Amino acid sequence: MDPVHLYRYLALARERVFGWIDGMPDADYRREHDIGLRSLARTLHHIKGAEWAYVERISGRGGPLGEIAPENNADVATDDAMAFDQLRSTWRAQAEATMRTLEAVSDWATPVVRETTWEGRPYRYSASADDFFAQLVMHEVHHRAQVLHMLRRLGVDVGDVDYNALMW
Repeated sequence: MDPVHLYRYLALARERVFGWIDGMPDADYRREHDIGLRSLARTLHHIKGAEWAYVERISGRGGPLGEIAPENNADVATDDAMAFDQLRSTWRAQAEATMRTLEAVSDWATPVVRETTWEGRPYRYSASADDFFAQLVMHEVHHRAQVLHMLRRLGVDVGDVDYNALMW
């Protein structure tokens, strides 16, 4: 499997989602639902922040990630999530950096010990760049399904973002 090609699919599907949100009132973007992370704002901010962290790992950063910038904080509250235009702009820039990182990986398979904190405690685990990329993809698809559900609840007529619909 080609990670660069698969990431292109994620970015293309994400752009479709951005198109369905563009022009939406902020109140709808932040409206709480009884699914997933509860709002489009929080869910999209979470996916973006998680991608940033996974790419840090893919690029070889093994130690704790330390202080995380607000735009990369995957655990943001709905009220603290970036406004949609800011999220879209920062994520597009991040996507370009993600693509460059993926293109530069030469060893996808060798596991590396990583360190982080989990629920306030130190945590060590072993994972490869391939493992992190698989999680990046599945994580975004998982939460994108929640986003599509929220959009439908808001009356948005969402189209197809399935891989074969966008890539074949």
